Amino acid sequence: MGAAAVDAWWLEADALERHGDGLSSAEARARLAADGPNTLETTATAALPLRFLARFRNPLVLVLLGASALSALTGDLFGFVIIAVMVLLSVSLDFAQEVRAQRVAERLRRSVGLRARVRRDGREVEVLAEEVVRGDVLLIAAGDLVAADARVLWAQDCFMQQSSLTGEPYPVEKHAGARPAGPGVEEAVNAVFMGTSVISGAARVRVERAGRRTRMGAVSASLLREPPPTAFELGTRRFGLLILRLTLLLVACVLLLNLLGQKPWPEAFLFAIALAVGLTPELLPMVVSVTLAVGALRMSRQGVVVRRLAAMQDLGSMDVLCTDKTGTLTEARIHLERHVDAAGRDSDRVLQLAWLNSHFETGLRSPMDEAILAHEQLAEGDWRKVDEVPFDFERRRVSVLLDDGQQRLLVVKGAVEEIVALCASVEAEGAAVALDDAARAGLLALHDEFAAQGFRVLGIASKAVARDHPHAVVGDETALCFTGFAAFLDPPKASAADALRLLAQRGVEVKVVTGDNEQVTRHVCASLGLEVRGVMSGAQMADMDDAALRFAAARATLFVRVDPDQKRRVIEALKAEGRVVGYLGDGINDAPPLHAADVSISVQGAADIARESSHMILLRQDLHVLHYGVLEGRRTFGNVMKYIMMGTSSNFGNMFSMAAASVALPFLPMLPAQVLLNNMLYDISELPIPADRVDEQELRRPRRWDMRFIRDFMWVVGPVSSLFDFLTFWVLLHWLQAGEALFRTGWFVESLATQVLVIFVIRTRGNPLASRPDPRLAAAALAVVALALVLPLTPAAAWFGLVAPPAGFYAVLVLMTFAYLLLVETVKRLFYRLHPLAP
Repeated sequence: MGAAAVDAWWLEADALERHGDGLSSAEARARLAADGPNTLETTATAALPLRFLARFRNPLVLVLLGASALSALTGDLFGFVIIAVMVLLSVSLDFAQEVRAQRVAERLRRSVGLRARVRRDGREVEVLAEEVVRGDVLLIAAGDLVAADARVLWAQDCFMQQSSLTGEPYPVEKHAGARPAGPGVEEAVNAVFMGTSVISGAARVRVERAGRRTRMGAVSASLLREPPPTAFELGTRRFGLLILRLTLLLVACVLLLNLLGQKPWPEAFLFAIALAVGLTPELLPMVVSVTLAVGALRMSRQGVVVRRLAAMQDLGSMDVLCTDKTGTLTEARIHLERHVDAAGRDSDRVLQLAWLNSHFETGLRSPMDEAILAHEQLAEGDWRKVDEVPFDFERRRVSVLLDDGQQRLLVVKGAVEEIVALCASVEAEGAAVALDDAARAGLLALHDEFAAQGFRVLGIASKAVARDHPHAVVGDETALCFTGFAAFLDPPKASAADALRLLAQRGVEVKVVTGDNEQVTRHVCASLGLEVRGVMSGAQMADMDDAALRFAAARATLFVRVDPDQKRRVIEALKAEGRVVGYLGDGINDAPPLHAADVSISVQGAADIARESSHMILLRQDLHVLHYGVLEGRRTFGNVMKYIMMGTSSNFGNMFSMAAASVALPFLPMLPAQVLLNNMLYDISELPIPADRVDEQELRRPRRWDMRFIRDFMWVVGPVSSLFDFLTFWVLLHWLQAGEALFRTGWFVESLATQVLVIFVIRTRGNPLASRPDPRLAAAALAVVALALVLPLTPAAAWFGLVAPPAGFYAVLVLMTFAYLLLVETVKRLFYRLHPLAP
C-alpha cells in the first residue's frame, strides 16, 4: 500500500460526536472480527522451498545447471561437482537475502507490540495493541507509543515526536478541532500516528485507521513488495541470456554439421556437449562471490557492515546518490548558531535571557531549549523563578517570571511573529526605544533573512514588572521590549562536504530527498557546497504521473516536503531513466526508498527498520567511507568484468574455432576429454582474479553492465582469436605435418596457452607491461601454462589422448602465442579507442 492509498482522513470534517466513551466490548469484538488485528502482517507468502526454487529462474543459473548435467553425462564428475556447488552457493546467497523484507516487517510489528489504554463500556481498560480497532478511544500520555492512527478529541500540552515518519526533528503539538493546512503528516496537528511517541502532555484520541491501513502500515506494505531488480541483477540476467543463446546456437550447429558430414554420432554428440561446457562461465558465481566478499571484508575494516554482497557491485556502478538530510548529511542535533540583537549584531544579553528562560522552564523542553542550554554554561546567579506561563500551541511562546533581589523580570521566548506583535519597544544600545511600524517591519525582515538561510528562529523579549507582582499570566505578555533573536541549525556532518565533493569527482551525482522545507534544505546544501539546479516539492510530485516524474526527477537536485512513498517514486523514476541509484537514509520514512534503491545505505543510529532495509550500514559518522566504498565497488566490478570479457572473447573464439574445425577436418580437433581438461585448467588459472589489482582509470567513473559493449567486444576479439586459431591449424597440418594425435596435442597446448596468457592483455585497458597483475594471478597463469607444456611428456598424457611432441615443436607454438598476444593487444586498443560506449 503506497502513500497514495492512505487517505488524508484528518482533512475530513469530523461528523461523529466528540465524546470519550469509546466502544462497547461487543462493538470492539465485532470490528476486530471484521477488520482483523491491529498488526502490520500481510497475507501468507509462498513456502520456503518454493521461494528457494524460484531462484533457479535466472537464465545464467539454468545455463550452468545444464553444463553441470552435461559434464555428468560425459563422465566428468569433477566438473559436475564444481559447477553444481558453485550454483548452489550462489543461489543460497540470493535466497538468504530474499527473506529480508519479511524480517523487516516483523521488526516493524515488534516495534508496535505494546499495550494500549482504551475506553470500553464507559470505563478505562488496558488491551493488547493488536486488539485496538477503528472507533476505539485511546488515552495517551508522555512516554506512550501510539498504537494506531487517530483523531485528537482532547489534548493538554500534548507534544509528539514523529520524526521517524516525517524526517522533522522538532516535536509537534497536537490539539483538537484544528483544520490542518495540508494533507502531509507534518501538517496534521489534529491527528496522531502509529509508531510515533508522546513527549509530554496527554490526549484522548479516536482511532480512525488501524493495522496496515495506517501510515506505518503503508511503509510496511511497500517493503513486503518484491523489490525491483537491481542493476547488478539485471546485468547478470542479460549476460545469462546471451550465453544461453550462444551455447544453443553453437552446439546445434556443430551437432548438425557433424552428422551431415557422416561422422560417428556418439563422438559428435559428446564433442558438442564438451563445447557447451567449455562455453559456460562456470566460475562466474565463484568469481562474483569471492570478489564481493573480498570487497565486503575491506569495507568492514573501514567501519561499514555489508549486509548484501551484490550491493558492492551496485555501489561501484552507482551514478546518482539520493540522500535524506536529517541524520545523514546533518548531525540530527539542533545547535544554537546565532544570538543577535535587533540590529543583527551578536549579543550576550540575548543569550543570557534565552538561557534563563530555558533554564527555569518546567513545561515541555524542546530541542531548541536543549540547544540553548548546551551552547554555553551560564550561571543563574541571584535569579530565582517566581512563576511561569507554559508553552502552548495557540500562543507559541513560553514566559518565566524571574527575580534577582533587585528587579522582577518577565522573560518571553517564542515564535518571532508572535513576540514582535506583543512588543511596544526594542532594546538598542542598552536602552528601550519605541517600536514603530518601520522598526517592526525591519525586525520581521531580519527574521526572514535568517529563515532564508535555513535557520529556525526564536524571538526573545522581556518586561520589567513591579517587585510585588505575584504571578505570571498570559495578560502580562503585552508591551514587551524586544531584545533579539536566537537562531538554530541542525549542522551538517563534518565529513559531509568533502565526501560529497569526492563523490562528484568520481562521477556520482548527489540529490537530497527530504521531508524538511526548502529553505532549510537549501541552506544545508550551500553549507555542503552542493549546487542546487532544481527543486521539486511533494505537492508538485503528487500531481505528476510516472512519465512526468521521470523527466522532472532527472533535472532536480532537491526534493522537499516529500512523504515516504514519494521518496520511493523518486528512486524508481531515476532507475527508469537508466541510472544506478543509491539511497542514504536513517528514518522509518526512509524505508521505502531504501527498499527500492539499487544500493541502500543507512547509519548506525538509524531506526531499526531503516537498518534492516539497507544493504550497508555505516558504523562511523565519517561519510568518507562512502567514497571508499564506491572505489571498492568499482574494483569489484572491474575484476568481475575481467572474467566476463575473457569468457566472451578469447574463450568463445577458441570454442568457435574448435566447432569449425570439427566440420572442416576429417577428425575432431580435440577429444571431449581434452576439451573438458582444457576448460578445467583454464578455470584454475582464473581463480585468483578476485584478488587482482584494478587500474586507476577504471575507478574514475561509474561502470555498469552494458550488454552491447560486452557483445561488441566478443564479436571483435572472438573472431580475431578464431582467425589466429585457423592459422595455427594450418601451421600444425602443413608446416609441422602433424597427424591426428599430434594435432590434438599441439592444439590443446596452444589454445590453453593463448586463453590463459591473454588475461594479462584483457585485464587492463592500457599497456599490459605497465599494469602489474596480482602475484597470485601471475603465478597461477604461468603454472597452468607450464603444466600444459609438461603434461604431454608425462605418463598421464595417455589418459587424455596426448602425445609427446617432436623437437622444435614447442618453439613454434611459443612464437605463435606471443604473436597472438600482440595481435589481441592491437585489436583491444583500437576497440577501446573507437567504440562509442568505451569509458
